[in-house]
Amino acid sequence: MSARPRLLYVSDLLYPARGRRYGDEDMALTAALRDEFAVALCPPGDAAALLDGFDAVVVRNSGPVLHHRDAYDAYRSRAVELGVPVYNPLTGRGDMAGKGYLTELTAAGLPVIPTAAGPEDLGALPDSAWYAVKPVAGADSIGLEFRPAERLGEVAWDGVLVQPRIDFRYEVSFVFVDDAFQYAVYAPDPERRWELEPYRASAADVEFARRFVAWNTLEHGVQRVDACRTRDGRLLLVELEDLNPYLSLDRVDPAVRERFTAALKGSLHRYLGR
Repeated sequence: MSARPRLLYVSDLLYPARGRRYGDEDMALTAALRDEFAVALCPPGDAAALLDGFDAVVVRNSGPVLHHRDAYDAYRSRAVELGVPVYNPLTGRGDMAGKGYLTELTAAGLPVIPTAAGPEDLGALPDSAWYAVKPVAGADSIGLEFRPAERLGEVAWDGVLVQPRIDFRYEVSFVFVDDAFQYAVYAPDPERRWELEPYRASAADVEFARRFVAWNTLEHGVQRVDACRTRDGRLLLVELEDLNPYLSLDRVDPAVRERFTAALKGSLHRYLGR
């Protein structure tokens, strides 16, 4: 390795994300990383061709994989071929592998929005007037639709999951680096889910989120545990984002951002054996 490890940082700076500025977050993060790493930034479509000569690939705000599936598969395969570590590591069991894990967590009795992967699972779901139908390979609410209970029989069950529509008070996201909790943000108004504010997480909240981080068994990486607070006060997992979670760093205090950045640098150094 060179004196400063060389990172190929994968991001789609211009992706039109609702309520989020991928470019701003990644420009700020790469600027901070350059204190200790040599960083080159590229979009997903260029990653496979540029991998040779880098010590690691850092996948950040690269956009929904369904928009660049071929490029995603190509740089994953090329990284394995060259022995270049990918961060987050490619062994994630959460959204990195599709949303099928939600049925596994449901079957295990974990606090997750109950999820069915086929008509045989519907009996295990609570009764609801409306149900969400979402693609297993979905992201960013792409392909999500809501159906009334009487139309569930029309679901084709071809690569989709079904969940009851949950009446919740708010959504909250917990950000971890490796297994260390960093901060949480939430949307106080469910109708304005991208208007986020810092959230003061209780010890019980953090333990709820840590349970899913532990289940995922990633020793290194950035993970965002998204949950909703139900009307009766429970937290239920919405998704475990372990591929390229947006971090909402512009919504937290400067001291929190600095602590997160320091944790990210430390995690990358450990991952690279430094």
